[in-house]
Amino acid sequence: MEPLNLAILQEYLGMKYKDCRSSTDLFMKLVEEVGEVAEVLNQMDGRKSDSGSSSLEKELADVIHYTVAIASINNIDSSKVIVEKDKIAAIKYKQSPNLVEFLKKQ
Repeated sequence: MEPLNLAILQEYLGMKYKDCRSSTDLFMKLVEEVGEVAEVLNQMDGRKSDSGSSSLEKELADVIHYTVAIASINNIDSSKVIVEKDKIAAIKYKQSPNLVEFLKKQ
């Protein structure tokens, strides 16, 4: 399988959801999935009994799916925004390298 990049995922999800879901519908799914991540983390830390029905990687994949879908149907260039946001955070928190510098080394 070829590596998946964010732009391709965004294009795919935009096609998938452009006419059938609103941002609010997708956001409600995102919140549900974030709750499922919390459930798995609570199970992993022993705060809840393990139901065995979910895994962290699957729930995180769902969170990414709905986050990127919301961006896509709202014509947000996720890659651009993530890079810009990281530059600001790197300055604010005095972190190095920032994402742009990291990508240049790849």
